[in-house]
Amino acid sequence: MNGQFLRGKRAVVTGSNSGIGLGIAEALAGAGAEVVINSFTDSPEDHALAARLAKEHGTQVRYIQADMSRPDDCRALIEQAGGCDILVNNAGIQHVARIEEFPAAKWDAIIAINLSSAFHTTAAALAGMYDKGWGRVINVASAHGLTASPFKSAYVAAKHGVVGLSKTTALEAAGKGVTCNAICPGYVLTPIVENQIPDQMKTHNMDRETVIRQVMLARQPSGEFATTGQIGGTALFLCSDAADQITGTTISVDGGWTAL
Repeated sequence: MNGQFLRGKRAVVTGSNSGIGLGIAEALAGAGAEVVINSFTDSPEDHALAARLAKEHGTQVRYIQADMSRPDDCRALIEQAGGCDILVNNAGIQHVARIEEFPAAKWDAIIAINLSSAFHTTAAALAGMYDKGWGRVINVASAHGLTASPFKSAYVAAKHGVVGLSKTTALEAAGKGVTCNAICPGYVLTPIVENQIPDQMKTHNMDRETVIRQVMLARQPSGEFATTGQIGGTALFLCSDAADQITGTTISVDGGWTAL
């Protein structure tokens, strides 16, 4: 892949002011794409982050605030961006509880942000991609889009839905130069995951390395976290010419989790 092979393309990455989304945004900017990063906040730090990425990668990077729990905001994000050639649906939240104790409001929020937002942004972006005869829709699902864990009913349901949405989008876009795929990460060492480690240490009375090995990575045979850079690299590959005929599928970046 040419180092600047995405020059002239515009990418929108939802939920991208930290973690996996930021890793993907950095990879796309590094390949020359104009990038729109997003979250529900609208702070000076958000806009400073966009400015930093633009300076580091020599491309245009903008921050646009949009609440991915709101359908109108999802569609307005694409409009305010001026359309996009690459859409990365990454925004997501999590809550853990037994089904009978799961708060209805949390269920609704997780389905809205993790699943419905991807539908609304995709619906808003596809026409422009079809007009250009080229486009990439990349949905960040999860190992939980392919398998399940207890106490994560809403998250698992949403991520399975994202995988199904990806397949349907791919079929409708087939022959129009537009592909759609889902990346399914296992545990990735993001700030959110990092912040969970001290609580897990206290709960299990374990040191940091034991918690990581025996609790957090128990289902990840490699015994290692995936990195945001690896997820970004996977997204970058899906935007390349080499991936022109890869559509409607899932790519697991999970250290072997779903091979079990």
